[in-house]
Amino acid sequence: MDLATLRDTDFGLLHGTADAYERLHGEFDRHLENWRTGVDRRVAAGWTGPAADTATPALRLTTDELAAARTELDRIGKTLRAGADALVLAQSALRKALEDVRSADMTVDEHGAVTWRAPSTAERHDPDHRKARDRTAGALAGRIATALTEADTVDRALTARLRHYATRARDGTGLDPAAAGRDRLDPTLAPRDLLSGAVPGPGAPPTEVNAWWNGLPADRQQWIVAEYPELVGNRDGIPAAARDRANRILLHRYIEEYARNGSPATGQHRRKLEGFRRIGERLLESAGQEPPVFLLGIGDEGQGRGILSFGDPDTADDVTSLVGGLGTDLQRIGGGDADRAKAVYDAAQRADPTRSTASIAWLGYDAPLSFPEAGDLSRAQGGVDAYRRFLEGQRVTHQGAPAHVTAEGHSFGSLLVGLAARKPAGIAADDVILVGSPGTDAFHASEFSVGADHTYVGAASWDHISHLGWFTRDPASVDFGAHRFAVDGGSPDFTAHSSYWDDGPGDDRTSVDNIGRIVSGHGSRITPAAGRHD
Repeated sequence: MDLATLRDTDFGLLHGTADAYERLHGEFDRHLENWRTGVDRRVAAGWTGPAADTATPALRLTTDELAAARTELDRIGKTLRAGADALVLAQSALRKALEDVRSADMTVDEHGAVTWRAPSTAERHDPDHRKARDRTAGALAGRIATALTEADTVDRALTARLRHYATRARDGTGLDPAAAGRDRLDPTLAPRDLLSGAVPGPGAPPTEVNAWWNGLPADRQQWIVAEYPELVGNRDGIPAAARDRANRILLHRYIEEYARNGSPATGQHRRKLEGFRRIGERLLESAGQEPPVFLLGIGDEGQGRGILSFGDPDTADDVTSLVGGLGTDLQRIGGGDADRAKAVYDAAQRADPTRSTASIAWLGYDAPLSFPEAGDLSRAQGGVDAYRRFLEGQRVTHQGAPAHVTAEGHSFGSLLVGLAARKPAGIAADDVILVGSPGTDAFHASEFSVGADHTYVGAASWDHISHLGWFTRDPASVDFGAHRFAVDGGSPDFTAHSSYWDDGPGDDRTSVDNIGRIVSGHGSRITPAAGRHD
């Protein structure tokens, strides 16, 4: 597809065609139901004998053919709708890029090449000015090329799918129930997948996702949030406010879907439904209060996914993301882990009320739900890339000066954080906090991308989990090389492992206040504790 075609085509005509097919499908659905109730079932219920035996199979065949035709009409209408939407997205991105070309006092030719006017004498002798203009022209040309590529991809896919249905209509297979069923199950014919050609792929880095988002006009951004929230709600690189709006829509859908499809309402299905409901309750409880709460992620993959932020991570001076460990599920994200994130928010504000904070409870992996599962390193490994991408996304969408970012891990979650920080490219964080850790698969804190001097460890003397040493060396040991901060020693009743964020009126706040100092950028002010020698 060339620039002029994408820029000037009225895709409203394609939307109009989709409307017509959807109306036709609705009418055909009513026609099929009338046939079933008025002819097929009535004849089957009251007609017997040789003639009935001959006629009944023919009537059933007609019913099946009508049902197949209804399915095909439904798929055609949805395919046209999704294709039109995807092409409009690409067109909007192109038109926005062309506006930015004009605003930059540049020009673009019919092939998408961007040039800038002849420089003045002073500009000609200013290499920095020339480099800046070249960078701008290159970036704009890249956006134009991307929009054209996306539109061409969608156009080819839409053409192929419509040709498929046209062939079905011509050769009669569109009336074959088996063929219609295969169409419905064929992933290459999924209507909404056409939109994948107009958005960055699932493996796209947050920088690419953010560039795509910023290249859309504001009205298109609002439209895609409302119409296709699943495309933006869980994408790192999309601003927090847009993710929150999209994920609230998705949360409502999940609650409705899981409540409606409650059989079998056992095990994981029930836990997810209860978790979605608890997150919804938390959002209602927090409405209108400070800090505002953002739903940065929601999903039903695996055991469920959920990310809640107390404070806006796109504007906060300090951002921290807590990865929970053993027993962390969706209910905990709306319950105990949300309480912990809020306690860290409050502690950071006490530590430095001149700075703004965003404190996040992050569940982007299948946390172990039992002690045997907690011995499985692969569970933590399965969340490493998602956590690293999430932190990178926070950097990309942040407004103004870069935030001070802290990666927190509790219990098994500290293993995930440690694995992420040991990756060759590291993590997009300034400090790491490990609390109640059974190990991080590292021998020394210097193996983390933040370095030993920016690694902090909290471990209560009665926290039995922190003494396990399951994954290499105890982070609270002297030999690990991290800063150990003071915490309440706890009691021998196994509550110490979960008490680090206790923030009630009668609680010992030693631990959470030290965490708050680190999160607010004042790690030098922690109350230190000696490293273990055992």
